[in-house]
Amino acid sequence: MNVIFMGTPNYAEKILQKLFDAKAINVTAVYTQPDKPVGRKKIMTAPVVKTLAMKYNVPVYQPTRLRDEETVQKLKTIACDYIVVAAYGQILPKEILTYAPCINLHASILPHYRGASPIQQVLLNGDTKTGVTAMLMDEGLDTGAILKVKTIDVADDEMVEELFDALTDVATDLTIDVLENFSSLSPIKQDETQATHCKKITKADGEVSFDDAVELFNKYRAFTPWPGIYLSSGLKLKKIALQEREKEFDEAGKIIAIDKDSIVVTCKRGAIRIFRVQPNSKKEMDITSYINGKRVVLEDTLS
Repeated sequence: MNVIFMGTPNYAEKILQKLFDAKAINVTAVYTQPDKPVGRKKIMTAPVVKTLAMKYNVPVYQPTRLRDEETVQKLKTIACDYIVVAAYGQILPKEILTYAPCINLHASILPHYRGASPIQQVLLNGDTKTGVTAMLMDEGLDTGAILKVKTIDVADDEMVEELFDALTDVATDLTIDVLENFSSLSPIKQDETQATHCKKITKADGEVSFDDAVELFNKYRAFTPWPGIYLSSGLKLKKIALQEREKEFDEAGKIIAIDKDSIVVTCKRGAIRIFRVQPNSKKEMDITSYINGKRVVLEDTLS
């Protein structure tokens, strides 16, 4: 079968590699975002998907706007039985959606967590299960009919990068499964009454307070390494653990234990253990070095 692939980040690269490895699949073209300047020196850097496609001598297209008529007409000249879309970053126009079945891999159990940050949202909400949905795309945002779902368990201390890797492995296998068995699948319309959405994450989302220890820890799981979590003072909490879930404290942010390599800080509900921090404009350091430098002692408030 002939497949056009659309995707951009590392998540998409692994799916594309799986397509190249499949003997029955011929990748006829790859669409990805334009090269972008990276780093302080603003060096123009190609998406990893482009680099991989060039390795296999597959034509690469990087339109700024997929909706442009010239781009659409060019795509329609490419041999294609299916279009596989994985975190491409552009909306597909109707002309492309009707040219061939467009299969999207979304990292949630749809209709839950439509949108830009489903993996982080699972962790923010403390969910114990998530998965990948293969859907038949339509003109809406993650609203297409469901082809197949594969679920996995989420550990209560799992970090976003770990969950991202696990879901990538699920998505790569699910892609091949759906393509090979497409004719036997019956698309199921999503239940709109169960739909939830998640937004694009910004740096401001990383600010935390000592209100609820579980909520704070879940933000740490979801936002490490980016955007990271930090107090209103700018102090970044680089490594923490959940110490206490339910106990309520009269004063939030108070240091109630100082150990060799960590401290315990109260929240209004629960407590967290802090191992490493990073002050404004300084390097990351262990928490004991930080409190010694600040002359902070037991019963003081961390800020």
